[in-house]
Parts: sequence; C-alpha cells; structure tokens
Amino acid sequence: MIGRLNHVAIAVPDLEAAAEQYRGTLGAQVGPPQDEPAHGVTVVFIELPNTKIELLHPLGENSPIAGFLEKNPSGGIHHLCYEVEDIIAARDTLRASGARVLGDGEPKIGAHGKRVLFLHPKDFAGTLVELEEV
Repeated sequence: MIGRLNHVAIAVPDLEAAAEQYRGTLGAQVGPPQDEPAHGVTVVFIELPNTKIELLHPLGENSPIAGFLEKNPSGGIHHLCYEVEDIIAARDTLRASGARVLGDGEPKIGAHGKRVLFLHPKDFAGTLVELEEV
C-alpha cells in the first residue's frame, strides 16, 4: 500500500536558524518558507536526492506544533510521510485493520497541494504517520 518515503518532518523552534543550518552547514538545497494556515504551520522543504526534509514551525497560537515544541523545546522529528496512490483506498484499508485516522477522516490538502491524512501514532510504534496521495 505505501510507496516511497516522501519526507521526514522536523519541528523546530527557530525556522530561520534550522534552514540556515541545512543550507550553510550541510550544503542542502533549501526552499522558501511557506505558510500553511489550514495546518497551523510554516514549512520549509529541504530537497535531498532521495526524499525531502520538512522543517515545521508554529503558525499561530493554536498550532499543533506549538504543543509539540512545549514538550520538546529543542525540536525533533514530528512525523514521517509516505506516498500512496489512492488515499481513500488506503484510508479504508487502514480503518478495516483497526488503524485510527486523525481528524474527521477526510483528506485535507497538504503543503504540496496534494491530499493528505494523518494516522494515530499509537497505532504505528509511537510515530505520527502522514499519507500523501501521489
């Protein structure tokens, strides 16, 4: 069902400093900041030859990333994103196997302009999983 790893998302307390670390220290290709109000985050994508890193920073007081950073002030890995060909079929298969889809279970549009869903971390070894339709 799942395809390739699309990205690893890292919550960061200072988006500019984290982007500069990847750009300057690691020599990575770093994209511009992009506000995603529907998800309560500002993101920066770092392009790698085989996947991407997504830096996440809170956008607004009610951002889910703000809560994550309260518990993890230095930041850390927030979620893994896997590609799926058909997000509705994937959702239905996962639900049938007992996995919990977060929110109302309907896909939302993610930072890449594609449909996404999130799966409960308690169902995946403590890891928040995002599925992105490709």
